[in-house]
Amino acid sequence: MEVKALQQMLSQFRQVQEKLEKQLDEISVEASAGGGMVTVKMNGQKQLTEVRVEPDVFKSKDQEMLQELILAAVNEAARRVDEELSKQVKDLTGGLPGIAGMKIPGMF
Repeated sequence: MEVKALQQMLSQFRQVQEKLEKQLDEISVEASAGGGMVTVKMNGQKQLTEVRVEPDVFKSKDQEMLQELILAAVNEAARRVDEELSKQVKDLTGGLPGIAGMKIPGMF
């Protein structure tokens, strides 16, 4: 591979990386468990931004059930963030030869 072609590809990769970093801030997913008894929102950095628990959950006083619902909702939200990031990477890199389909460590 020629040096000029490699430099061009690295430049395109940097542009894609900058766009992805900006898009991470815009990602927000929501997931729920137990038929909506527990709902969480998560950003692109996989940080929880909101947790909602329906009051009916507390009436049963079942701590284990609440813990399981929270775990399920958080895991589903994380899966949705990964799915959204994967989609955005594919959209951004689709036209870049050599980058499309590349796994970026730490992203997935």
